[in-house]
Amino acid sequence: MVVGIIIGVSIFVQPTEVSRYVPNIPGIFAVWLIAGLLTLCGALVCAELSSAFPQTGGVYVFLNETISPAAGFLWGWAMFWSAHSGIIAASSVVFGRYVAYFAPLDDRGVRVVAVAAILLLSGVNYVGVRQGSGLQALVTGAKILGIVVILVLVVVLGKPREAVAAVAPPSHFAISDFALAVGAGLFAFGGWHMVTYAAGETRKPEKTIPRALLIGTLTVTACYVALNAACLYLLPLDKVIHSTRVAADAANVLVGSKGAGAISGLVMVSAFGVLNGVILAGPRVYLAMAGRYRALSWMGAVHPRLRTPHIAILIQAVWSCVLVTTGTYRELFSRVVYTEWIFFALMTAGLMRARRRHDYAPAYRTWGYPLVPLLFIGASLGVVYYQVAADPWKRSGGLLLVVLGLPLYYLWVRKSAR
Repeated sequence: MVVGIIIGVSIFVQPTEVSRYVPNIPGIFAVWLIAGLLTLCGALVCAELSSAFPQTGGVYVFLNETISPAAGFLWGWAMFWSAHSGIIAASSVVFGRYVAYFAPLDDRGVRVVAVAAILLLSGVNYVGVRQGSGLQALVTGAKILGIVVILVLVVVLGKPREAVAAVAPPSHFAISDFALAVGAGLFAFGGWHMVTYAAGETRKPEKTIPRALLIGTLTVTACYVALNAACLYLLPLDKVIHSTRVAADAANVLVGSKGAGAISGLVMVSAFGVLNGVILAGPRVYLAMAGRYRALSWMGAVHPRLRTPHIAILIQAVWSCVLVTTGTYRELFSRVVYTEWIFFALMTAGLMRARRRHDYAPAYRTWGYPLVPLLFIGASLGVVYYQVAADPWKRSGGLLLVVLGLPLYYLWVRKSAR
């Protein structure tokens, strides 16, 4: 579960984003290692909270129980406007970029393909859960297969054609650039907060969950470092920096256009699977919110015949399409990072607050407490600060959209709590 949920389609694009900020090979590997370490720390915190509150809803439940219902509402609000819908939009853009390998598409064409993918998969999930989950089972393995194929080809076929050009002289970069690169890397590790949602159904969670998180996160980090090593071995650093589909470009150098086409096809299937999974998962939180507040009950409406949360699926699809048409890929994943990591810091503060309650009895307790939670809070806030400082005008607007949920909660939603 840990490996399957975390490894997404963004790893086939994010090496380019990381290398743009840190055009230095040792620095690139340091970015991925630090992103993996932060992911592990956050997952361990999430594991403790999920063992204490094993209910559907994840971070929404944790914030409700440890901070306040207002904090939980803001997480759901931010999920819709920025975080979850932003993941859908960014993943669909990756899908469009790799479609462009087979058909000549400009930026507008990529966006059209991205919107079409969102609408198609939202339609599949609108029709029924069986169709959505069946499609998910069909395409899940493709994202791991794409990485494995590239690595096996590098090992088997030996010397790449551009190995000499792959070694670039060291370049200097600012601490702010390194922090932005870590943020880009963290987007590829996205989803770690979902891996602990099954804690209530896990045997010996106090042992099984931390072991699974440690092994799974280290496995994902190793995969990501290996994939970056393969790309940097096959391509000049300058080409990695300017690539829009780095996995296909690396395969093209190694085995030609047919191999690059095969990798592009795998990435497209993987993107489809990631998109479907995220579209399927989002309405779970919206349903939980609708069940808590009468004012949001319309969002939890279930289709009388299809038995799906059709309203939540529709509005999620519409807003995700709006994000695709109005933002660049970098804006989309940056919005996801700085929005989510504010709440991850708040969630960790909630854990430390819950530790002081006499009725708090988790089946598992985070390793290295309180050092690990404190370091994670500091790192989370640092990631958010540098993401917003890089473009204060645009990114403050994204944060303002999240903050606007607070007066809405106190003036309207809170009064309707069941």
